[in-house]
Amino acid sequence: MFKYYQPFVDYLSKKTPYKFELKISQDYGTIVKYLVDGTIDVAILGGFTYLKARKEAGVVPILGTLNAEKKPLCQAIFIAKEDNKEINTIHDIKGKRFAFASEYSTSGNLAPLYYLYSKEGIRLEDLAEYRNLKYHDSVAREVLRGNFDAGVVLGSVAMQYKGMGIKFIGKTDPFPSFLIVARPGAAPEMVHSIEKALLSLDYDDPACRKIMDSWDVNIRHGFTKVSDSDYDVIRKMVSYLNKEGIRLGVKK
Repeated sequence: MFKYYQPFVDYLSKKTPYKFELKISQDYGTIVKYLVDGTIDVAILGGFTYLKARKEAGVVPILGTLNAEKKPLCQAIFIAKEDNKEINTIHDIKGKRFAFASEYSTSGNLAPLYYLYSKEGIRLEDLAEYRNLKYHDSVAREVLRGNFDAGVVLGSVAMQYKGMGIKFIGKTDPFPSFLIVARPGAAPEMVHSIEKALLSLDYDDPACRKIMDSWDVNIRHGFTKVSDSDYDVIRKMVSYLNKEGIRLGVKK
């Protein structure tokens, strides 16, 4: 995390009048707490955590991250061990042991659950066992170790494990990507300076790419302006799953 986010923070310190300090949280809930108590001014969040931070801390969306196709979208990929002959499609996970990422994760929990229920007709009770692990990497590793038959991770994480014994068995529909938010009391001048510094980057420009390639894969392709309404699709997922009796953000 430090390796791929410190260069990003250093860039903001260099290109704005402000000095930024990187603070890495151990979980999604702590990030929201930091925004509520003013420990941090700016954060990078996934869609579901953004909704919680919006409700609890009143955060304001600044910019959304772009993927390699220059769209503010990402996907979750369902994975299984490459030599598992019983699981080749999402439908095959019925009756199997399945790993999700954190219960606060959009790509590792919310979006996959929504996809399983609304598109595949697969419910949690159809699984032999399911568990929320803390990180996406934990899901991939536990599937490789054979402790779970299948799992789901953010697309960029799935690509990291491709060729290491993992196969892809399906993916969710695209959903809104990560976004940068600011707490309500953050100085407008600071927010504007962040926008200016990041929107000036173009990944197709060799000079910009040299800078951005040192950043985490989820933020290196650029940024675009977003608004709260862009994340209504996440609200739709939450509402749908709540009606199905799933208590999101609560450990199972």
